[in-house]
Amino acid sequence: MDRSDREICMSAWEGAENVHGAVAPPVFQTSIFTKPSFEAFIQEQEQEHERYVYSRGANPTVAFLEERLALLERGEACKCFGSGMGAISAVLMSLLRGGDHILFVNSTYGPALEMAEHLRGFGIDHTVLPDGTSDIEPHLRKNTALVYVESPGTMRMKVLDLAAITRTARARGVWTVMDNTWSTPLFQKPILAGVDIVIHSCTKYIGGHSDVLGGAVIGPASFVRDLFYTGFQLLGSVMSAVEASMVLRGLRTLPIRMAEHERSAVRVIDYLATRPEVAAIHHPHHDHRPDDPLVKDQFSGFSGLLSFDLKDGSFEKVAAFINRLSLFRIGASWGGYESLVTAPVRPGNEGALRERGFSPGMVRLSVGLEGADSQIEDLERAFTAL
Repeated sequence: MDRSDREICMSAWEGAENVHGAVAPPVFQTSIFTKPSFEAFIQEQEQEHERYVYSRGANPTVAFLEERLALLERGEACKCFGSGMGAISAVLMSLLRGGDHILFVNSTYGPALEMAEHLRGFGIDHTVLPDGTSDIEPHLRKNTALVYVESPGTMRMKVLDLAAITRTARARGVWTVMDNTWSTPLFQKPILAGVDIVIHSCTKYIGGHSDVLGGAVIGPASFVRDLFYTGFQLLGSVMSAVEASMVLRGLRTLPIRMAEHERSAVRVIDYLATRPEVAAIHHPHHDHRPDDPLVKDQFSGFSGLLSFDLKDGSFEKVAAFINRLSLFRIGASWGGYESLVTAPVRPGNEGALRERGFSPGMVRLSVGLEGADSQIEDLERAFTAL
């Protein structure tokens, strides 16, 4: 993270002189923007992707957030959505046609794969590559229209060589899309590595307070304009002005929060490495040396989401461990101020997990902002009780 990123996150409302010097952007809580003449209305309706006509299209509060996110990701333009899944669905529905093929690289957010399964009914096929695979050339088809990447990947946090993937995809004229929620725009900038389109769940670190849903898509201005009229307006996953103001509030403290998430996560990982009950730890801090070019060139820091495998894991053992935790609360999602814990194991699915390359003893931690001392004490109690 450099100083310009911090300035972008903390920048004040640029129209302050028109709102009595307010530094926070006003919440334009309106559905309709009226015009002085019918001719003006028609003209602006024809440019609704950048004019304020109806808040299902563009809204000044949301637009201020979109400008900040595009600047952070070094992209040309951004469109915000009502959820991260809304953003993912909009991209897939906008880019793909019947007969196309999607290549998923690395472990991928479950609902994104569920959406891909749904698209099979519309003649859109997909392939999922094993974790950590950066050589995509053998897996591209003549009809591959999209390479969808997570790095680090879901659950096992494997890191990919983004430059290698994007070089191969561009040589074949294939779009690359990456979910950058794990790193945030502060710790990784996929567009600088050649990725065409970046997706975020603003629900996670960017919002940061577990009280708002949101998603964002950043990419070329021409693509974002087309996305506005297809995947955004037609699917209707709209971010409201209130939600945008809450995400902007989170964005102002993002540099400070991410630094603390990283500090605590590193200490928690180092502690887990001392526990005889732990068979493996999944996080770039543990999997790579600091001078490894794969992380040195792509990352400026690491977030607080990690997983580890309990030895001889089973549903009963994982449940007993999780149920002994108190500071790490049991819940979905991640990236908020609170520490959370969950696991992919369910009664009877151990075999299915092994087939996918996951240990039945896997536990996922979202390391929050309570402080590493308290987090380690909580983990210590749970290990002792096993």
